[in-house]
Amino acid sequence: MEIKKGIAVSPGISIAKLLIIDSEDYRIPRRSIMPSQRMAEIQRVRDAFRAAIDQLSKLEAAEDDADGGKIKDIFAVHLRFLHDRSLRKRITDLLQSKLVTAEYAVSVTLREIASHFTKVKDSYISERAADIYDIERRLLKQLLGGKREDVEHLTEEVAIVARELSPTQTAGFNRKFVKGLATDAGGRTSHTAIVARSLGIPAVVALEDLTECVSGGDTVIIDGNRGIVVVNPDEQTIRQYEEYSHEFVELEHRLGAIRAKPAITRDRVRITLLGNIEFPDEAEIVLQKGGEGIGLYRTEFLYLNRESEPTEQEHYQAYAETVGVFKHRPVTIRTLDLGADKYTQSKRFAPEPNPFLGLRSIRFCLQNLTMFKTQLHAILRASVLGQVKIMFPLISNLQEMKQARMLLRDVMEDLDEESVKYNKDIEVGIMVETPSAALTASTLARDADFLSIGTNDLIQYTLAVDRGNELVSALYSAVDPAVLRLIRTVIQDAYKAQIDVSVCGEMASEPEYIMLLLGLGIRTMSLAPPMIPEIKQIIRSVTIEDCNNLARTVLGMNSERQISNYLRDATRKILPEAF
Repeated sequence: MEIKKGIAVSPGISIAKLLIIDSEDYRIPRRSIMPSQRMAEIQRVRDAFRAAIDQLSKLEAAEDDADGGKIKDIFAVHLRFLHDRSLRKRITDLLQSKLVTAEYAVSVTLREIASHFTKVKDSYISERAADIYDIERRLLKQLLGGKREDVEHLTEEVAIVARELSPTQTAGFNRKFVKGLATDAGGRTSHTAIVARSLGIPAVVALEDLTECVSGGDTVIIDGNRGIVVVNPDEQTIRQYEEYSHEFVELEHRLGAIRAKPAITRDRVRITLLGNIEFPDEAEIVLQKGGEGIGLYRTEFLYLNRESEPTEQEHYQAYAETVGVFKHRPVTIRTLDLGADKYTQSKRFAPEPNPFLGLRSIRFCLQNLTMFKTQLHAILRASVLGQVKIMFPLISNLQEMKQARMLLRDVMEDLDEESVKYNKDIEVGIMVETPSAALTASTLARDADFLSIGTNDLIQYTLAVDRGNELVSALYSAVDPAVLRLIRTVIQDAYKAQIDVSVCGEMASEPEYIMLLLGLGIRTMSLAPPMIPEIKQIIRSVTIEDCNNLARTVLGMNSERQISNYLRDATRKILPEAF
């Protein structure tokens, strides 16, 4: 028996014989063409795009809406790439200038785009590379006439093990027979993970070398709750996991029943649960999970898959689509968090020795005013469609806040001159992500309508730990006493200023931190959409008095490990199935 630890991305327990499959991966050698062949190769590119669009459109139409339309949304994202004229032009420009074959131009161009995604330290953005590789394979299949390896004609239940899986591969699995997924690569927020959750298939990713440790026909347990894969388990382990599976099914039924219910504590305190999203397509997922709006709408995706900057109209259309889903519910749009590791093609930087302490986020926007104003124009135009809010990221001092608000007023004046309608009373807030912002929150709150604590960066900057560096990632902790004192300071200063305060970092998605956040005074949380029902269950199971007592106890502790164990034990008593 061997146990492998990865990242849990789709809950549930699977016990089955494993089937190893390989993702199709074409290797395209560089081949030159004669100048006279250019038009014929360009036509091949056009034909491949047309065929791929037709194929994906049929797949999209064949999907039903039983899962809330999530799989159809992913197909729609792929179609959006394929319909992008600038992408096709980039491929044909390379073909004409370098005199290379259609397949080589397609492969090089799409892999360059995917490479830009993978370099981004935000895992959500970097994992979009899987979608680009999937589109590349689909186009190459049309150009080369190759056949994709799909799992077809299964007659018995299996658990799929692979190096990695594309979203459309995953969506094509027969859920009657495919009972679990485990991959060497992947991340928490990849589209493949979303599809697995939509299909109700337990999944664990980031197992590194699982494919090298198993053989076809081995029995495997995939624990999508704890992120564990057990290879060739003994009888005792199988019986134990059968009990876990039964408990989890009961939990799912309970969570499903409360999705439409409000997040109210036992002593009748109302908590607002919002969703964090990256793409407009994900807005529906938040609604399906019982979310009440969007607390963090990341907008960098508009920049990271293209050669040129998006136009104001492209910004507006993306925001309008999302706001249309929620109508009169809040949609908080975070302005661009570009810079260093995330940038648009026309704004490349010279390499920075320490990009996370360099020109990024609001600093970048304040040095690229035309681009920043374009986004602000679009957000203000969309503000008349619903309850839109603006949130500036990584504000570290009052001067940055005043500059950003001054630019927003300039854009409002421009719209007034153009007789364009917008919400003149739009709420404007900031993300508190640096120790300097946390320690001066009382000052910043005078110029803000709300504060939102971005725990991911706040933890990183407070503890001087790069959370993406595996050598020091063990030091990264949301409940280090220093972090908790800063969070408490921000909450207290917001209350004194009588403005709203929320948490929008990953801390709000972790069950063991919910009672602590409530005890510290948080009444609004924005979190990963799949976690909304589970967090809601915890909220509906506690009283604010209990949470206040817990927070007082925790703030008296001086050890991160002691705090973590205490919070985990407290949450386990409420929702044991989550652990």
